[in-house]
Amino acid sequence: MESAIHTRKYEHIELCINKDVEESENFFSHVKLVHNALPEVNFDEIDTSVKFLGKKLSLPLIISALTGGTEEGEKINKQLAAVAEKFNIGFGLGSQRIMLEHPETRRTFYVRDVAESALIIGNIGITELKKRSPEEIIDAMESTGCDAIAVHLNPAQEVFQLDGEGEKDWRGCCDALKRLCGKSRYPVIAKEVGCGISKEVAMLLRDAGVSAIDVSGRGGTNWIKVESLRSKKDVAPFIDWGIPTPVSILEAKQSGIPVVATGGVRTGVDIAKSIALGASIAGIALPFLKILKQRGIEGVESYVKKIEFELKVAMFLTGCKSIEELKKAKYVLGQDILNWFRQREFDAAVLL
Repeated sequence: MESAIHTRKYEHIELCINKDVEESENFFSHVKLVHNALPEVNFDEIDTSVKFLGKKLSLPLIISALTGGTEEGEKINKQLAAVAEKFNIGFGLGSQRIMLEHPETRRTFYVRDVAESALIIGNIGITELKKRSPEEIIDAMESTGCDAIAVHLNPAQEVFQLDGEGEKDWRGCCDALKRLCGKSRYPVIAKEVGCGISKEVAMLLRDAGVSAIDVSGRGGTNWIKVESLRSKKDVAPFIDWGIPTPVSILEAKQSGIPVVATGGVRTGVDIAKSIALGASIAGIALPFLKILKQRGIEGVESYVKKIEFELKVAMFLTGCKSIEELKKAKYVLGQDILNWFRQREFDAAVLL
């Protein structure tokens, strides 16, 4: 007999594939890269490689946290992890809480047999850190061959889950995260799930000891909407809740630690803009899931190639031959973003 957590995993996959759960815009249109009409760059020599958490990737891209814990999740993880291995990009597992409660599901998170050298990122909810020892979490990650641990922060998702499911007591989470960071032999990434990270929270996360911050801002999959489809709760007043991803990149980079841009990233140009704003690397989740279901592995591989081409074109047209140069690319921000930072009273240097 399947548990409630198994059912939730299945429902999340089905809803994400079959329902409209994405934001209407990803807000990257509010960022314009400054065109360079005299790039002095050979397109064929552009280097898109990047080093992140000790591994060199061919593209600044992670197939972000998706699933696991079910037979369908196992199949998805194996297929997409194999693509990550082929293209030398990162791969993120879905929440491994189910693995801790039901050890028999551990195999659904194991992808090292198809991704021997890829950057693999494990995943656990921050509220689980209060219930389990750091050693238990670390051992779970080790058993699936992970290179890093993503600790997801998802209060908005939790509060709209079915009654009895969501975790509503978030007291002590920061201290629990600090304990894990102090014990972990793996880099720890703090990761939102669609509502973004503010400067203030980024500073707390840095002080807790995380190695990177995945902003996962508003603009991609709306998990408030996903959970409302399950719980039937009225989420109308909160449907546009969250910090847009480009804004969250600018907020979180004030922490001084690496930033991962996820939340509505869909193209190579979105990745280029993210890096120019201050991200070290970007992640994409839902499109990979949908393309895999609609067009199979070949479709996923074509999507990665398309992203790579778009990124290289954006680099070429800004006169950047490497990711390090792209980090210094000039950009112009739209009024909505400028107004945000005026009201937040950020120093103008933050936006440069």
